[in-house]
Amino acid sequence: MVGDLFAILWAPFLMCLVLTGIHAYLGVHVLSREVVFVDIALAQIAALGATAAFLLGWEADTWESYAFGLSATLLGALVLALTRSRRRHVSQEAVIGVVYAVSSAAAVLLSDRAAHGAEQVRAMLVGNLLAVRPPEVAQVGALYAAIGVFHWLCRRPFFLISTDPDTAFREGWRVRLWDFLFYASFGVVVTSSVRIAGVLLVFSYLIVPALAGIMFGRTIPSKLLIGWSFGTLVSVLGMVASAAFDLPTGATVVCAFGLTLVALSVVFYTVQPASGRLTPSA
Repeated sequence: MVGDLFAILWAPFLMCLVLTGIHAYLGVHVLSREVVFVDIALAQIAALGATAAFLLGWEADTWESYAFGLSATLLGALVLALTRSRRRHVSQEAVIGVVYAVSSAAAVLLSDRAAHGAEQVRAMLVGNLLAVRPPEVAQVGALYAAIGVFHWLCRRPFFLISTDPDTAFREGWRVRLWDFLFYASFGVVVTSSVRIAGVLLVFSYLIVPALAGIMFGRTIPSKLLIGWSFGTLVSVLGMVASAAFDLPTGATVVCAFGLTLVALSVVFYTVQPASGRLTPSA
């Protein structure tokens, strides 16, 4: 029994580790930029592209579907880069909200014209982690490793723009160009992840581990280590609960992220005042 369960879950669990590795890192950038919903907006744009491909007759696991999703996401990345300005007349988060709402509505309209469109929308929301196989884990892992190398090479402008955009503008960095490169690489990750894990789980992997890292870490390395550890722990808890109670894996892991974050928040706000790092004036 245990052996059969291990045989079923080990590849999905490895995929969860891959998702944790790249998304927790990107989440630190997203929270620093204060664009929390950019991931779910880009994920929904990718889902819109895949839905359009589905309407035209291509299944979700084909390269044509991936190309549609990636093209739509890169267009979204361009829109996000162009809406960045030194003096914000309109919050970029508001633009992201509009992008998400429009892409969601468009996906519903397209799915209404496709046979089994409702099932397609549901698949895009929750994914199908249990269908992951070892070759797919290796392919996605290699892709995300390449994205990681790209971000390492571009770490100075990426982190400067995320943490101190005023300085980036003042030093003459081409912020919109670097923003496009950031969001384009982000879009490649999101497009690939949504096909596997769905919109909701991708959002959870992006925000919750990074939030845990920011709550308890003070430096970038410590935030990443905490985020990666937290994401790994919750992945284990979610997948074990899914198997034990015969629940959908993706939705179970999302709920595990939420419940664990609530418990972590209680610990954080209990410990902080006692440590003296949080005062009434703060």
